[in-house]
Amino acid sequence: MNPQKNIYILAIESSCDDTSAAVLLNNKVLSNVVATQKIHEAYGGVVPELASRAHQQNIVPAVHQALAKANIDKKLVSAIAFTRGPGLLGSLLVGTSFAKSLSIGLEVPLIEVNHMQAHILSHFISDPEMKTPSFPFIALTISGGHTQIVLVRSYFDMEILGETLDDAVGEAYDKSAKILGLPYPGGPLVDKYAQLGNPKAFSFPKPKVKDFNFSFSGLKTSILYFVQRETKNNPEFVKENINDICASIQYTIVGILMDKLEKAVKKTAVNQVAIGGGVSANSAIRAALKERKKTLGWDTYIPKFEYCTDNAAMIGIVGYLKYLEGEFTDQGITAKARYKLTS
Repeated sequence: MNPQKNIYILAIESSCDDTSAAVLLNNKVLSNVVATQKIHEAYGGVVPELASRAHQQNIVPAVHQALAKANIDKKLVSAIAFTRGPGLLGSLLVGTSFAKSLSIGLEVPLIEVNHMQAHILSHFISDPEMKTPSFPFIALTISGGHTQIVLVRSYFDMEILGETLDDAVGEAYDKSAKILGLPYPGGPLVDKYAQLGNPKAFSFPKPKVKDFNFSFSGLKTSILYFVQRETKNNPEFVKENINDICASIQYTIVGILMDKLEKAVKKTAVNQVAIGGGVSANSAIRAALKERKKTLGWDTYIPKFEYCTDNAAMIGIVGYLKYLEGEFTDQGITAKARYKLTS
């Protein structure tokens, strides 16, 4: 495939509760539209049935807007890239079905994308505000559903060095916020209050997990017991100490992530480190990574905020790279809720 040719990728992302469509010209983003579903806030978390219904309502307007913002006719589209998984099955089915139908209608190839691979390869979007890692590098993928340390040897050669054995880091943030009585999504609020508090005001235990794996369920339990114990003595405890509690929780979580990351860098002798996923928007994690650039000499790669949370631009860059390899899929493809990064 000639990389000089103008390749237009129309990308669709619908793995959870954000409906997104993007248009890429080769590795450059022309548009990246995200329709966020507000309905889940009332329930304190994502309701799968409501998410799939909202995707059905949002997907046509999102694709239409993406094409309009990119200022291209749909006839110019070279291929349709879509998220096959992992994610909520109902949500994935909406995006998968729409992508398959659109590829038939436009008579263009179909490209399936692994959502977690896309978070990692978002670093290869051409953007003057971002620098691109060279191979090999280590990726820390952190989101509401995943926490992984991945050795990335090439675009399509990745090895999971470690991952969470139970809950993901994003879930640990959101559940901690719920314990504190904060509204959903609580992770960004914990980060906000943490910036105003003392990170060493309270101490929470770090789980002892082998190798490069993670566990966050025990931390959530210890935070719950801590809050229950303190509010029994003082009903206003959380309200009076919200900044310090959030700062202490965040300090513990970031410490867990960085300890494992440092271990992985030491073991592999690969000191290029990139982060991806929704939780990589967290200010403390970004600061910790930059600090290790100074103290440990790491080359660090932090994506722009719009490429951290679920978005179709990251699906599009994988679509472009697969297009160059001629790696297309057929109409028999089905959505896959549990879709491993490596086979």
